[in-house]
Amino acid sequence: MLAAMPPSVPSPALSGDESARGRGDACPGTLRLHRADDGALARVRVPGGLLTVGQADVLRDLAERLGDGELHLTSRGNVQLRGLGADCGSELAYLLGESGLLPSELHERVRNVVASPLSGLDDRGERDIRPWLSALDELLCTSDRAAALSGRFLFALDDGRGDVGALGGDVTLTARGDDEALLRIGPVHDAVLLSAAQAPRAALIAAETFLEQAPDAGSWRVTDLPGGVGPLLDAVLRRLREAGFRVTPTTGPLPRDAAGPALGVVPGPRDTAALSLGLPLGRISAPQWQTLTDTARHRGGGELRLTPWRGVVLPGVDRREAAQLLEDLGAAGLITGPGSPWTGVGACIGRPGCAKSLDDVRATATASLGPVGALPVYWSGCERRCGHPHGEWIDVVATPDGHQISHVRGEKRDAPASIPGSPGAALAAAVAAARR
Repeated sequence: MLAAMPPSVPSPALSGDESARGRGDACPGTLRLHRADDGALARVRVPGGLLTVGQADVLRDLAERLGDGELHLTSRGNVQLRGLGADCGSELAYLLGESGLLPSELHERVRNVVASPLSGLDDRGERDIRPWLSALDELLCTSDRAAALSGRFLFALDDGRGDVGALGGDVTLTARGDDEALLRIGPVHDAVLLSAAQAPRAALIAAETFLEQAPDAGSWRVTDLPGGVGPLLDAVLRRLREAGFRVTPTTGPLPRDAAGPALGVVPGPRDTAALSLGLPLGRISAPQWQTLTDTARHRGGGELRLTPWRGVVLPGVDRREAAQLLEDLGAAGLITGPGSPWTGVGACIGRPGCAKSLDDVRATATASLGPVGALPVYWSGCERRCGHPHGEWIDVVATPDGHQISHVRGEKRDAPASIPGSPGAALAAAVAAARR
């Protein structure tokens, strides 16, 4: 068990529900816990989802001793600890800091970086973007101005395969071969072509320029700017040129496929492989987590990669052992292939953790498991749809009288159909819609 922290460290703030823009950014972190119906909630930023097994051990210990015994993955590849006591924040922050998961108190909520989880593990990417990840995180944590970013501002580092580039980042870097990168601001076709070596610094300059352009604290993301993204992109281009960057304006199609890695064995170079796994409803018990980390420690590369699709990639396993390891992890309750009834099923926390929820949607989704559809199905306890997927999915929202179901395609949504009555009726409608 980990050592407790010295009692002299001050306790973090505990916020309530402050979702309105006028109240400022109350996005939770580890130094600002969020008050939920099931206790306090901490959100641990894990840039790019990269965890050492030692850091994974710390998270498991904290979940067991201070929380509800589970680790909850978010749609940005971060980890949430739930069911925390209101007075545990100091110990939580101390132990996370000791493990390297809290490198800067001023920047802990702005380290929102998603990255292609299979980068460097297969042959689909243009380049291994892990050097970008470490460089950008270091730049963020040493920039005084970047500390003013909201907890919702998102950086996306795409290795060229178009996966995280489709997740709606505020600043997106996309690899173009080994030597070039595309810098994109928000969901627009216009982009900036620049040297790959300068890409992390360019991403930071873009974020700092956004802060200069934002009229008030209510502009949390680039799409909140009243003048749109275009003027910001022009300003970023000027700033980059003033800083000595060689940049070329360009344009290109936006990536549309926001699908995560296929589940199962991912062949790698030489005799290596990676295991791509899903977590039912994005949550994992402490014993399951220990099974996963023990596999990474003793049979893998000593690393876990959390994905924005609430999954885990375990790199560095021997290809000859991969099939058996996958079977063992499936027996532990993880999702190991597309045939699982859990594949594509997601849900918000629902009741009893959230006071706004009209349904225990995790229990409803569990009780209503059925045949796998062609599209993901996401269950939400209210119209806020916290943690919903990107791209195309079947949207199931609890209402006072039952559920509403609609088909979402990016920014387009079909008119919702009301399904009164039992969850089974909602499931039947959702599966029928998912198979279209």
